[in-house]
Amino acid sequence: MLKWTWVSILVFFIDQLTKWVAEANLEEHVPYPVFNHLNMMLAYNYGAAFSSFSGFRWWLAGLSIIVSLFILYWINKLKENETWTAIGLALVLGGAIGNLVDRLLNGKVIDFIDVYWTEAGYHFATFNVADIAISTGAALLVVISLFDKQKNQ
Repeated sequence: MLKWTWVSILVFFIDQLTKWVAEANLEEHVPYPVFNHLNMMLAYNYGAAFSSFSGFRWWLAGLSIIVSLFILYWINKLKENETWTAIGLALVLGGAIGNLVDRLLNGKVIDFIDVYWTEAGYHFATFNVADIAISTGAALLVVISLFDKQKNQ
C-alpha cells in the first residue's frame, strides 16, 4: 500500500509551496483579508498545535520522525481494500513531514491561514496546509474506526 505515499508527497509540496508564497508576500501578524471570516496572515509557531510545547523544537521534531516512520510501517501493512485508511494515513504523513521540515530548517512552523468570526468574538488559531492535511487525515481515520463494519463484527 506504499502506492498511496504519492498523496503524502503532494501534500508536502503544496504545503511547502504555500508557505514559501506566504513568507514572500505577507508581513508577520498583518492580516490580508481574503473574504469574510478569512485572512491570510503570516505567523510563526515555535511549538505544536495552538503553540503548545513552545521551546521543544527537537523533541517535537523527534516525535514527528517517529510518528512518520510508524505511519509508513502502518501503510505498508495495510490490505489492498483499506484504501481510505491509506489515504487518511498518507494525509497525516504529508502534513507531519511538511511541519517537520519547517521545524528542522527554520526552528518554527510557518502558518498563514487565519479564520475568525468577529460578530461572535471568535478567532481560531492561524494554521497551514500541513495542519489541514493532518486534521483531515486524523478525522478520516476516526470515522473509519467508528464505522468500519468489518472491524466491528
